[in-house]
Amino acid sequence: MRLNSLSRRAVLAGFAAVASPALGAPPPPLSAQDRALVDRAAAYLEGLTEAKGRFVQTDPRGYATRGQLFLKRPGKARFAYDPPTGLLVVSDGGTVSIQNSRLKTFEAYPLAATPLSLFLARRIRLDRGVVVTRVTRRADGFSLTARDGGHKAEGQITLDFTEGPLTLAGWTVADAQGQETRVRLAGLERAAGLDPALFVLKDPRPKNVGRGKM
Repeated sequence: MRLNSLSRRAVLAGFAAVASPALGAPPPPLSAQDRALVDRAAAYLEGLTEAKGRFVQTDPRGYATRGQLFLKRPGKARFAYDPPTGLLVVSDGGTVSIQNSRLKTFEAYPLAATPLSLFLARRIRLDRGVVVTRVTRRADGFSLTARDGGHKAEGQITLDFTEGPLTLAGWTVADAQGQETRVRLAGLERAAGLDPALFVLKDPRPKNVGRGKM
């Protein structure tokens, strides 16, 4: 499989900086019931110190890629895509790096400028720095739609949770054109003692090759 330009943008949308149009009027305040769900989600995410599972990422055209994920809060995550994509996305706590071993490319972003920062932060505060614009209830759970209140990471992300027990089911990121990249989690389970090496990804290219570009 070849990573075309649209698939590349989908990877960047799912895990890296997101651009969006200027936002209009501020959203209406959340109800007490909505705020209670936001507080439950924040408490759950803070308690999810280590976890592992599978993921499926679907780009705006409906093309799906799969892989294995590992989370270690605060700040660390690893998304290893199944062959033959050659993709690896790693957050080391400060930087999110995206490597494509097939195309021999490497790109890095500050974690704070990515959607991952919303649930990898040391303190999950969905009432400070983040604006929750909508709470949607479903038969099996609920979703929270949020944006960066400081406009450092423009864009919109929707976190999906299922109930019984409360579990992060995935997220959706919308880009400037309204196209959506979805990441769905499967079999997410708490873990312990994950190898620290999982969350280290160094640029494998020679030092004379330009950094931070694809």
